[in-house]
Amino acid sequence: MARTWILVAESSRAKLYAASTRKGPLTEVDAFVHPEGRLHAGDLVSDRVGSDGGSIGQGRHVVDDKSTPKKQENINFARTIAHYLEGARSKGDFKKLILVAPPAFLGLLRENLSKEVRDLVTEQIDKNLVQQPAAVVREHLSMAV
Repeated sequence: MARTWILVAESSRAKLYAASTRKGPLTEVDAFVHPEGRLHAGDLVSDRVGSDGGSIGQGRHVVDDKSTPKKQENINFARTIAHYLEGARSKGDFKKLILVAPPAFLGLLRENLSKEVRDLVTEQIDKNLVQQPAAVVREHLSMAV
């Protein structure tokens, strides 16, 4: 059983690979698809942002949430992946984890991983390689399995 897992992710999809040896090929363990991550913000909400009416003070004011619908979908996907990784960690499926994702999504992943999973992260690469074949992903890793 491979003890090092490599998560290659972005906001709408992710691939999880396992490495058995330092130079050997990566084996795909699982794949995740989150089509909502590809939608535009306008497609994720049913209406425009609200307004407070503006009857008092300096006129109308837009009422907006701190998180856009698109960012919230990205957070939801990061949580889904983090939950999966926590379950696998608790079963002992991996001992080391490498994260590969674009900077913004890499940050969301880190924020949502449990402390126990974060402690197993040995390398973080801020690139979007999710559409690349496993051999190209392998070239970007400096891991010691």
